[in-house]
Amino acid sequence: MEKIKNVLVTGNEGYIGCVLTEKLVKNGYLVTGLDLGIFKDVQFISKKIKPHRQIYKDIRDIKKQDLRGIDAVIHLAALCNDPLGDLNPHATFEINHKASVNLAKLAKLAKVKRFLFASSCSMYGISEKEFVNEEAEFNPQTSYAESKILAEKEISQLADENFSPIFLRQATVFGVSPRMRLDLVVQNLVAYGYLFKTITILSDGTPWRPLIHIQDITSAFCLFLKSPRELIHNQAFNVGHKENNIQIKTIAEMVCSVIPNSKIEIKNESPSDKRSYRVDFSKIYSLGFNPQFTVLDGIKEIYKTFQEVNFTESDFNSDKYFTLRRYQKMIDLGKMDRNLRIIKQLIWR
Repeated sequence: MEKIKNVLVTGNEGYIGCVLTEKLVKNGYLVTGLDLGIFKDVQFISKKIKPHRQIYKDIRDIKKQDLRGIDAVIHLAALCNDPLGDLNPHATFEINHKASVNLAKLAKLAKVKRFLFASSCSMYGISEKEFVNEEAEFNPQTSYAESKILAEKEISQLADENFSPIFLRQATVFGVSPRMRLDLVVQNLVAYGYLFKTITILSDGTPWRPLIHIQDITSAFCLFLKSPRELIHNQAFNVGHKENNIQIKTIAEMVCSVIPNSKIEIKNESPSDKRSYRVDFSKIYSLGFNPQFTVLDGIKEIYKTFQEVNFTESDFNSDKYFTLRRYQKMIDLGKMDRNLRIIKQLIWR
């Protein structure tokens, strides 16, 4: 079996990345982080463990020497939600598709053994099937989803006996992170309930979403570092909790049950996000994946943490916890260009 010791995590200072980095270090891996540093100043809760080495660099600028001595790459870095992806579709494809493929090519040249690509269940888009598995047709609704499909296809073609790409099609993630995101559905609804006592749903609440706790998704990445190569080589896996295929209105009802004196407001307007699909996670379960956290667990955790950190309306209205707001603010301040590149002489000197 391949020995995996040195791991490079791209996007290691992001919502998932900082939790994954801590978990990898605790499990004895030597971790190199690679991040642009957009959220370098944000800390929702304390981050206790740092990578052994940190590189601040645009993923488009990575060189082969950055990968020297690396056994496995976990590629999280991306323009990571649909509104952000639509801010500049050209940059979305340049980063999520082309830069991801280029990173995989460099990793192969550097003799990296495994390449774990953070893909997305959003590629399924809208589906009438009861549950979609990894063989289901794609029906992307956004630039973000389209970019993930293209990246999977081209990275898969690089696979050989020495280079194993694995594609983790992640459900929507929830839960507490040092680099918290409030533009994800569970924590967004909890934030509205906590601050305003009204949990507002723009749609009729019937769309389905697959969901997974941040501790479970990071455990999945660890699982793929340890799994026998022959079981995972050049394959895609839907990654989620089988009990967490839930309608939006059900999430709201759970939030309402946890937060005292809160209520639900269903506006039944035409939502910009029309995705609705339920996902079959049997394949990853067959590897021994055993997710631990339900959506209700996550809601209780997020609500408790809001109380502990004294989360305020001012925090909610800031750019600290919303990815699109942060990028747009940096563009407006002249710290980032329209292709979403840091102007290095102005920031993080």
